[in-house]
Amino acid sequence: MRAAVLGAPIAHSLSPVLHRAAYRALGLTGWSYEAIECDEARLPSVLDGCGPQWAGLSLTMPLKRAVLPLLDEIEPLAREVGAANTVVFSGGRRHGYNTDVPGMIAALAEAGVTGTADGAPWRATVLILGGGATACSALAAARGLGAAQVTVAARDPARAQYLLAAAARLGVAVTLTSFDAPQGDAPDVLISTVPAGAADIYAKRIALRDLVPRHLLDVVYHPWPTALAVAAHEAGISVAGGLELLLHQAADQVTLMTGQPAPLTAMRSAGESALST
Repeated sequence: MRAAVLGAPIAHSLSPVLHRAAYRALGLTGWSYEAIECDEARLPSVLDGCGPQWAGLSLTMPLKRAVLPLLDEIEPLAREVGAANTVVFSGGRRHGYNTDVPGMIAALAEAGVTGTADGAPWRATVLILGGGATACSALAAARGLGAAQVTVAARDPARAQYLLAAAARLGVAVTLTSFDAPQGDAPDVLISTVPAGAADIYAKRIALRDLVPRHLLDVVYHPWPTALAVAAHEAGISVAGGLELLLHQAADQVTLMTGQPAPLTAMRSAGESALST
């Protein structure tokens, strides 16, 4: 069986390392996983070329929204978020899923964010940096954590219409602000969905103790640690990194594509080894 990750650019992707490690641990000797450079224009033809020997696809930018009209079935979560990062081929049909959301929740759980406090629901405040497809998944993760308030600092608020539409579908009340606008009280959870370096202004604020959240999720995994993660660690903030997110969302993809529980330990070891070289 074949599987792959699609995106543009894609050469940097760690997904092949994680998925191949899973196949080895599961004894799936006939399975392969590759990285395919694919933009929005090429996506329909790539999907059309996936025959019965294909199990599924992982999708990264800029394809998570573009794939939706090309799918036969879309799980409710992916439809609410407005983004699918996983395609599973089954019964001659294309099924779309979003594993970014449970991946974020699992990564935050490793950093101590569970959605409860002292056994009661935790009404956390959340600040999300960025307004793209990953930020939409972060909105759904915030909902899953029972967030009481979500603020989104978008680098270009004028282009945040997809995020606001996702918030409406998710039933999440959002306060939209410009990226460098001063914030009020520090949030319980800060989720950065922007590229490496884009959040450096927030790293400086944390270093100056001008903004000190209790928890941070930075979706970047290379280069790591980011300036934001370093500042958060030095400030005593619990940090979840992009590797944890990538690991957990990939584990869910492995389970969806193979029908077997993902070997998380083997996948984590392979990812850490690849990033250390």
